[in-house]
Amino acid sequence: MWNYLKLALLGGVALFAAIAANYARDPAYMVHAIIVMLVAGGFFLWALRRTDEYDVPSDPGLSYFDGVVRAGVIATAFWGVVGFLVGTFIAFQLAFPALNFEWAQGYLNFGRLRPLHTSAVIFAFGGNALLCTSFYVVQRTSAARLWGGNLAWFVFWGYQLFIVLAATGYLLGSTQSKEYAEPEWYIDLWLTIVWLAYLAVFLGTILKRKEPHIYVANWFYLSFIVTIAMLHVVNNLSIPVSIFGSKSVQVFSGVQDAMTQWWYGHNAVGFFLTAGFLGMMYYFVPKQAERPVFSYKLSIIHFWALIFLYIWAGPHHLHYTALPDWASTLGMVFSVVLWMPSWGGMINGLMTLSGAWDKLRTDPVIRMMVISIGFYGMSTFEGPMMSIRAVNSLSHYTDWTIGHVHSGALGWNGMITFGALYFLTPRLWQRERLYSLSLVSWHFWLATIGIVLYAAAMWVTGIMEGLMWREVDANGFLVNSFADTVAAKFPMYVVRALGGVLYLTGALIMVYNLWMTVRRSPAKAPASAMAPAE
Repeated sequence: MWNYLKLALLGGVALFAAIAANYARDPAYMVHAIIVMLVAGGFFLWALRRTDEYDVPSDPGLSYFDGVVRAGVIATAFWGVVGFLVGTFIAFQLAFPALNFEWAQGYLNFGRLRPLHTSAVIFAFGGNALLCTSFYVVQRTSAARLWGGNLAWFVFWGYQLFIVLAATGYLLGSTQSKEYAEPEWYIDLWLTIVWLAYLAVFLGTILKRKEPHIYVANWFYLSFIVTIAMLHVVNNLSIPVSIFGSKSVQVFSGVQDAMTQWWYGHNAVGFFLTAGFLGMMYYFVPKQAERPVFSYKLSIIHFWALIFLYIWAGPHHLHYTALPDWASTLGMVFSVVLWMPSWGGMINGLMTLSGAWDKLRTDPVIRMMVISIGFYGMSTFEGPMMSIRAVNSLSHYTDWTIGHVHSGALGWNGMITFGALYFLTPRLWQRERLYSLSLVSWHFWLATIGIVLYAAAMWVTGIMEGLMWREVDANGFLVNSFADTVAAKFPMYVVRALGGVLYLTGALIMVYNLWMTVRRSPAKAPASAMAPAE
């Protein structure tokens, strides 16, 4: 019966998408309707071939549901390379504007590729990393198979569809025209459905756990899933103009929209890029180091402090705007206080290596994880400092902010994800070891040098930019035009692009290493029964 219901649902979706494509009022909507029609039609034909198969529930005690985790590892590596490639290209576009090719009719210009790069790295690369690692961790720490059967596959493929729709929308110039260039209303609605299914799978697995204790990594993953759902729904409230078009009317406007945007924007950093990846840290660092978490009590304290404080910090992005001073000051105060719980997590992660520091010389994977924690500590010090009004008056709207964001994203989120992928691949594909630890070392050094070049170039150019903007002569007139600051930044922009090339090269080496691990590394020998003691 369930198979026939699936056929009816998929057929209905494909039919509606075909009608929507025919009556579409704009090109982006038409393209997206065609994509949905093809996807739904493909799954309809696939399900049609299986209508004579009976759904036999698998025994939860037989094995973990790792097929979706393996698919998540592949998607993470793929989208990572795509995001880094686009980011490197637009870095060169800023240094050499001729790369905004006229023959591309605007589809490959910086304005459309920049949101594509941001979303590809954060939501495609980072999102898939969080999906696959959370599914892996919650099963192992709960001693339970993922709840919901194939619902986890719906989450995975539904999320990939969201990524494709959002990416094509950016290239076609169709967004809600907000600060983060959010996709159109129907894409937001689809992501909401997928995300609620993700919450159901994760929470259902915790509720049916066989372990009485909920491991701390699952607290961080759960807070990230719940809070992102709330942020996404509120920030993207809109009223569609037509069911056959992508245009919509925003519920919030003006300063209220700016406030909502940065409540969403900063907490996307706080929960998507911090809490979720701290969950990753709390599982993979102890496992790779073969040491227990340094202080479980500290992990709980810094968890509750972090999630309470982070939600208030967004208004510090709106100093010197139409937002009331008390609101931006409130955001600044909470941002400065955030330094303490953030460093609580950093200290807990680093001190987990107590008694195992020698592994840094021999294990490049743990080296990658440790440097990610170091970048996390640096970014969570720099962020509160930049939220202070006096510092913000120099740094805001400059490339200093870009350097801060990328030192955190590439150093913290990127490096901990790379470490997790190196940890997961041999285990998920039943291999004895990684194909080459030497290639991991090459990846580590290329990525690290790339981040340093990138961040240092942006720090230098950002501070220079801020100082040039505020420089005045004896009569109080501005000395430098905007074009003067752009010309002065050229050498640093070239260095930033070269740093991106190094980081991208490291990622390509990782993909090759993971591929060869699956194809060439010796299979793990099956576990044999223990011999009786003599």
